[in-house]
Amino acid sequence: MIKASADVKWLPLFEALASEVRLNILKLLAQKPMNNKDLAEQLNLSGAIVTMHIRKLQQAGLIRSEMVRLNGGTHKLNSLIEEWIEIALPQMEETIRPMHEVSIPIGHYTSFEVHPTCGLATTSQYIGHFDDPRYFLSPERMHANILWFGKGYIEYKIPNYLLPSQQLTEIEITLELSSEAPGVNSNWPSDIRFHLNRTNLGYWTSPGDSGGGRGSFTPDWWTDNINQYGFLKVLRINEEGTFIDGIMLSSNGINSIEQERNQWTLRLSVDEEAAHVGGLTLYGKGFGNYNQDIVFRTYYKQA
Repeated sequence: MIKASADVKWLPLFEALASEVRLNILKLLAQKPMNNKDLAEQLNLSGAIVTMHIRKLQQAGLIRSEMVRLNGGTHKLNSLIEEWIEIALPQMEETIRPMHEVSIPIGHYTSFEVHPTCGLATTSQYIGHFDDPRYFLSPERMHANILWFGKGYIEYKIPNYLLPSQQLTEIEITLELSSEAPGVNSNWPSDIRFHLNRTNLGYWTSPGDSGGGRGSFTPDWWTDNINQYGFLKVLRINEEGTFIDGIMLSSNGINSIEQERNQWTLRLSVDEEAAHVGGLTLYGKGFGNYNQDIVFRTYYKQA
């Protein structure tokens, strides 16, 4: 997700979007990666004109172009690198909502039950061996920046910094995740379920596991045939229920969650009885398309 504002530094982004041709290019690339020649044919434009539009979209950080081996030849394919754009408009200082924020590294889980395919890695090396759940107990796992498993769960304990005088109004959880296919497969659905303090918040179906190029922050030593990048998802829990990217997952909201004074317990799972058991990959700093760990925010007002 691009988090933009009214600052002039975002003008290239707004200019890139202010074109019907470039919007049509984004729609075509949302279907599949394409080269300039194919785009020109689809749009009935010259190659030079398409190249100019592609350059503007690249400068805005919306697409990337890379050389890919395909059908025995090498092709320069364009693909989308963003799914969402959030624009924060100017606001008076006193209208900014107070909140507490915690960034949780991927390896700082406190409980797990995972089944192959599974594994962990730092930004410089694998931790142990593939498909051996014992390495999820390794002391090195605290330094993990990516992890994946075929089914099971991973659980995190997060400090609750709310004071007695602060009334919780909303929880926001932002994380990059995807399915876990053997290798990479953009068509590999997985039902990923979310629990907070043992309350079932619902599930989101990940469409697949990477596909269409390397992750923007994935280390150079990481091979092309395993997890590359995920989807940045924003989970919001308020009085109305739980939402993911604005779409309601369930009516279980903050009033359904039993609050604990000192901590929150976040569980991410792929259940064996789910309709789509396609695994889970979690991306942290140094991997994927978003250079962040799990971000947990609690918004409040003075009671």
